[in-house]
Amino acid sequence: MAKKDIYRIVDGLKDLCTEACRTIWDHPELAGEEDFGSEYYSKLLRKAGFRLETNENVPHAFIAEWGSGHPVLAVLGEYDALPGLSQKRSISKKEELTPGGAGHGCGHNILGAAAATAAIALKEAMEKDGLEGTVRFYGCPEEELLCGKVRMISYNMFDGCDFALSWHPMSVNMTFDSSYLANASFRFSYKGISAHAGFAPQNGRSALDAMELTNIGVQYLREHVIDGTRIHYTTDSCGYAPNIVHPEAKSWYYVRAPHMADVKETMERVRKCAQGAAIMTETQVKFELLSGCSEMLVNNAFSDLTYRNLLELDPIEYTEEEFEFARKIQDTVALETCMRDRRAYDCDGSMFEGIAPRDQWARTPMLASTDSGDVSQIMPMNLFTAAAWPVGVAPHTWQATACAGSSLGEKAALWAAKAIAAVGYDVLTMPEEREKITGEFEARKSSNYVPMI
Repeated sequence: MAKKDIYRIVDGLKDLCTEACRTIWDHPELAGEEDFGSEYYSKLLRKAGFRLETNENVPHAFIAEWGSGHPVLAVLGEYDALPGLSQKRSISKKEELTPGGAGHGCGHNILGAAAATAAIALKEAMEKDGLEGTVRFYGCPEEELLCGKVRMISYNMFDGCDFALSWHPMSVNMTFDSSYLANASFRFSYKGISAHAGFAPQNGRSALDAMELTNIGVQYLREHVIDGTRIHYTTDSCGYAPNIVHPEAKSWYYVRAPHMADVKETMERVRKCAQGAAIMTETQVKFELLSGCSEMLVNNAFSDLTYRNLLELDPIEYTEEEFEFARKIQDTVALETCMRDRRAYDCDGSMFEGIAPRDQWARTPMLASTDSGDVSQIMPMNLFTAAAWPVGVAPHTWQATACAGSSLGEKAALWAAKAIAAVGYDVLTMPEEREKITGEFEARKSSNYVPMI
């Protein structure tokens, strides 16, 4: 089957893809609450002829499988939204759809739609060509908490897979050899002794002081960690009034770094800050590891294959109305941010319309974290991005939410579906490529990987 035939199959699924983009955008659900999203995709894939499998230990996750034998392709889909990013679609100003509600500021509505479309297209192509192999759509919850796929791995839901296919909405069309920072999420709970802060403060031992001193220690620690480390936190004073010596307080930390070993080392140093703060304030502190996710394992051969397929795709065609909408969205972003990204991607317009050079990932790395990195630790995985919003716009913003609900996002999803299906077809039909990709994975994988959950 020629690539044009693959594209034709995907184009025939355009209505399905668009409906999925819009339906999930219209039903934003926070991580851990994806009742509608998981049920919607389960029905969609079942109707397309896929067999479904669930695991009671990972609610809202499922596997939709078609075919038999190897290679087994895992097409990764996500559908959770972000808190506080409700936004009206196709509106170029911040305007909530639901006050304080969730919104698809990371574009998971189009991410999942493209993945499901590509999985169904691969099934149709395999049927027409009589190909042996298995395609699996993975419904992956809780990506925004960076733990869904890690839990799925720990409960063996990815067992038997040979290759993983992935993409993410962004402002550029680009393939990545290396991306994603490793991450750990953990909490501190402080316990002190309550007292009247005015009448008898000497009788109290402040959990709030311990929390604040931990944070001060971490501020000084920032100078003494490796490059690329990020330390984020939020605090909770548990609702006590200022005139009470706080008997309780909590803080929630993320540590990101290029590799999981770096994350673990920095996390232990943050933990020592908390322990020292507890000693200083004569309080107690409890450490709770919530989850952790790994960096993406480099696979140049898989990236090479993906890049070649991106080059073969026709560029997305935008209408003048879409360009105008993109320009208006871009105008809401700081000028220096737009200019920086335009220089980085050599793009003068509002939408990135080409394919970024093969080595672009090394100059503009993706510094976010995702539980997809753990998938790359257990099987070869590719990653590419597709322009779903204007240059200068970042994910986790209202601008991204507006674009993910617009025709810009829908066109990016269909384009991404073609890329996924084309790469998947090559993996199915080109044993020499499979051998190169698998050989590189085996040479680079760690024998010590354990999901941090």
